[in-house]
Amino acid sequence: MTQTALWGDKIALHYRLFSDDGAEAINTFDDEEPVILTLGSGEIDPNMESCLIDLEVGRRYTFKLEAEQAFGPHHPEQVMELPLEAFADEEFETGSLIEFTLPEGDTLPGQIISKTATHATVDFNHPLSGCTVNFEVKIIEILESS
Repeated sequence: MTQTALWGDKIALHYRLFSDDGAEAINTFDDEEPVILTLGSGEIDPNMESCLIDLEVGRRYTFKLEAEQAFGPHHPEQVMELPLEAFADEEFETGSLIEFTLPEGDTLPGQIISKTATHATVDFNHPLSGCTVNFEVKIIEILESS
C-alpha cells in the first residue's frame, strides 16, 4: 500500500525552489539529511505546504506557483541605497547576500545589487519575489502519522 502525506504528519523530505530561468533559491536534494517538518504547523509557506498533502512517499513532484502564491510581487520601495558605513567594515561584492540586524534585534537579508565608492544598493525583496517559482519535492518518509 502506498503511503501519502496528510495534515498533521511529521515528514522527511528534500525540496528545491527555482525560477523559470533555472536560478535556484534552495536545493536540499544534495544534502545528506532531509528536512523534517510537520504538515499544518506553519513551518513553511502555506501554499507550498498545501502542495505536499496527498503526495506519495518516494515520488518526485514539481509544482509551479505564480508570484502571488510564492514570495509575492517585487516591491521597488524595498530596494534601498545605503552608505558603505552601514556595513560595519564587512567585505562584500555585487550579488552578495548580507544579513542586516534591525534595531529590535531581528535580522533581514538583503542582496547587494550595485556598489559605488560611497554607497551600495540593497534589495530587501526575496530573490524570487515577482517570479513564478517551481517547487520540486520528494517526501522521503512519513516519520509520524497524524
